[in-house]
Amino acid sequence: MLLFLAGLAPVAAVQAQQPFREYPGFEYYAEHQLPPDWEKPGEFVTGRLMYPAGGRFGRRRGGGWENGGTSWAVDYPEGDRTFVQLLRRFSTIDARSVEQPVNPDDADDMGYWPFLMVGLAGYWELSDTQVQNLRNYLLKGGFLFADSFFGSSSWPGFAAGIKRILPEYSIVDLDGSHPVFHTVYDIPALADTQIPNMNSLMGAGGGWLEDGSEPHWRGVIDDHGRLLVLIAFNNDVADSWQWADEPSYPAERVNLGLRLAVNIAVYAMTH
Repeated sequence: MLLFLAGLAPVAAVQAQQPFREYPGFEYYAEHQLPPDWEKPGEFVTGRLMYPAGGRFGRRRGGGWENGGTSWAVDYPEGDRTFVQLLRRFSTIDARSVEQPVNPDDADDMGYWPFLMVGLAGYWELSDTQVQNLRNYLLKGGFLFADSFFGSSSWPGFAAGIKRILPEYSIVDLDGSHPVFHTVYDIPALADTQIPNMNSLMGAGGGWLEDGSEPHWRGVIDDHGRLLVLIAFNNDVADSWQWADEPSYPAERVNLGLRLAVNIAVYAMTH
C-alpha cells in the first residue's frame, strides 16, 4: 500500500500536499461554516474527487469544474463532513473534520489521500492524464467509493470511465459475503438494499431517480482480492449520512448507511 501522509506535514516541499480549500456545492451555493477544529490534522481524511463532466452537469456560473459547483460536488461538503462525524462517533479513527477536494490532474497530491469519494460519476469526462493518475493511485493502494448516481442513462458513462482506468479488471456484483460488508459491522443485508435519495422521498417518489429503482452494489477487485472501487449504483449513501436525524428519512436505511461509513473507512485503511 502507498505510504499516505493524509493530513500530516509533507516530507518534501517539492511534492507538498495541497492545502484545504472549499468550493461551491452542486445543489446550492450556501455558505458553510467550518468546524472549529478544521485546521487540526488527522490520520484519515475524506478525499473528494473533482472531475470534468459533460452536459448540464459540467456547467456552472463563474467558471469551470475546477471552481466547484458541478456534479463532482454533489452532497458536498455536508456529506463529507457528516461522514467524518460518524467516523468519530462510531469508531476510534482519527479523522480530520474537513474533506479534501482532490484534482485528478495533480498526481503528487492525490497520493496523500488514501480514500476518495466520487458522486454522480456517470457524467465524468476524464482526460487521458487524469485516467492515468487515477489508475496509478488505485493500483498503488488508493480506494474509490462511487456513490449518488441513478438510472440506466448514467451507468454507461461511469463504466466507460472505469474501463479506461482499469482495463484489465471487470466490474463485478457484490453479495452480502464480501468483506466490505463485515469489516467492522456485519451488514450483509445492505447488498440487497437501496439507500434512498432524499429529494425523491421529499417529492413523494420511491427513493430513486429516473429508472434506478433496483439497487446494485458493485466493485472492481484486483488479482489479490483487494476491492479498489466500491460502487453504490442506484443508491445515495451520502444522503443517509446527511439526513440521519430527519424523521422522514427511513431509520433502517440510516442505520445501514452509518455502519457502511465505518466499514468502508476501515477497509480502505487496512487493505
